[in-house]
Amino acid sequence: MKVFFIACIFLFCSCESSINSSKESTFENDKAEILKIMDHQVKAWNTFDLEGFMLGYWKSDELKFYGSNGVTEGWEQTLSNYKNRYPSKDHTGKLKFTIDAVSTIEKDSYYVMGKYHLKRTVGDANGTFMIIFKKINGHWKIIADSSC
Repeated sequence: MKVFFIACIFLFCSCESSINSSKESTFENDKAEILKIMDHQVKAWNTFDLEGFMLGYWKSDELKFYGSNGVTEGWEQTLSNYKNRYPSKDHTGKLKFTIDAVSTIEKDSYYVMGKYHLKRTVGDANGTFMIIFKKINGHWKIIADSSC
């Protein structure tokens, strides 16, 4: 009976450890996928490929972007705003992100907080952002972006 009790405790502890390890592994995998998308965005931006940059965003009328001009709704309008604000390579320049935090909101949803740095011939621009990623149909997409 004593051996059975010790075996049960050992089994319970092993399961608990496995569950925590699985959660950590999922977080690390999700974080890596999200950061990979952001890396692709940087590469697209730095080649003046705004459409490529927008591939990281949810292509939906429900996408939200909050910037200096207030809330923009929709993927098409967000792309249009980027094209108007950054009409040439001189305006897009070279983008670099500094990631300060990646945190779970709930299953399949994370927020990323950080800074952006634009080195440009028309004048550098720097600011902060908080973006929300959600897994939609098996793909991570930005569903909301607040940048200033």
